[in-house]
Amino acid sequence: MEGPSFPRPGMPQPALTAPFEIGGVSIANRVLLAPLAGIGNWFVRLQAKRHGAGLAVSEMVSSFALHYRNERTLRELLRIHPDEHPVSVQLFGHDPEAMRSGAAIAAEAGADLIDINMGCPVRKVRRTGAGVELLGDPDLALALLHGAQQGSGLPVTVKLRSGLRPGDRSGFDLAVRLAEQGGAAAIGFHPRTATVQHKGNPDYALTRELVERIEAPVIVSGGLADADSARRAYRESGAAALMIARGSFGNPWLFEELTGRRTSPPSREEVVAELLWTIDRAEEHLGSERAARYLRKFYPWYAEALGVSDEVGQELQRSADLPRARELIAAQIPLSDRLAPSL
Repeated sequence: MEGPSFPRPGMPQPALTAPFEIGGVSIANRVLLAPLAGIGNWFVRLQAKRHGAGLAVSEMVSSFALHYRNERTLRELLRIHPDEHPVSVQLFGHDPEAMRSGAAIAAEAGADLIDINMGCPVRKVRRTGAGVELLGDPDLALALLHGAQQGSGLPVTVKLRSGLRPGDRSGFDLAVRLAEQGGAAAIGFHPRTATVQHKGNPDYALTRELVERIEAPVIVSGGLADADSARRAYRESGAAALMIARGSFGNPWLFEELTGRRTSPPSREEVVAELLWTIDRAEEHLGSERAARYLRKFYPWYAEALGVSDEVGQELQRSADLPRARELIAAQIPLSDRLAPSL
């Protein structure tokens, strides 16, 4: 029998390129794409996989929307590309039966893993009793975990924060219970409290304490803005893997850097090619009109990498015309020098 695929006290920490398992699902390396609300659709996940992510997690999907078979949720949020496996679908909600039903539908759609969001600090999620609000109701959190396990038949992971407010360790305590009593296949741990959201320094020492407390793999999130900070978080936390979130915005090359495929920043040609690929996939996913609006959140990330003028950046942000957006972006590089990433 093989030993654990995650570090235990006294064991050397594996390289980020080393494979590991979550509930028996093989993951090629230890650099994962986090669930990105409103962003992490199939082509964003596919992009991360193309650039080396071992696993990508979907954006939050409402268990109620799946339970009641909302057509748009089924068509768009549960769309999985054949090249992105293994893939995890993240669900949120506060009703165990809806979670059971939603997890079953996600499994039917092709998910390899189910993740439950118990860390979202956004008010509209919290006021339903979901997200980080579950830290205050561990019995319900455990029931949701069991519902997802029973409904999907898949390994179920949980992503949560360390607590509700500074000094509170309710997320740590819940993580222990979900792993020890609930059989969570892994814990995604963001060692910041709900009230600080994405500000302040993540408590990687607390993450290490969790790693040493439970048998399930702990995947650290928070503060992983670049390769150096990600490597430091991995080292200081002792976690089994990293979960990259905001650091990946407009920078899928971060996955290459962390998995040893790249040592230098992308060229202008690469950035242009990647943004044009993203536009094509967004149009494929949403149609021209909706894609033009949706892409406005993407343009600033790539525009910063390209160093475009304020005038070009503003025109991209105002553009409701994809051909014009492609023209503005392609103009950053001569035609003869362009690259074309494959699907």
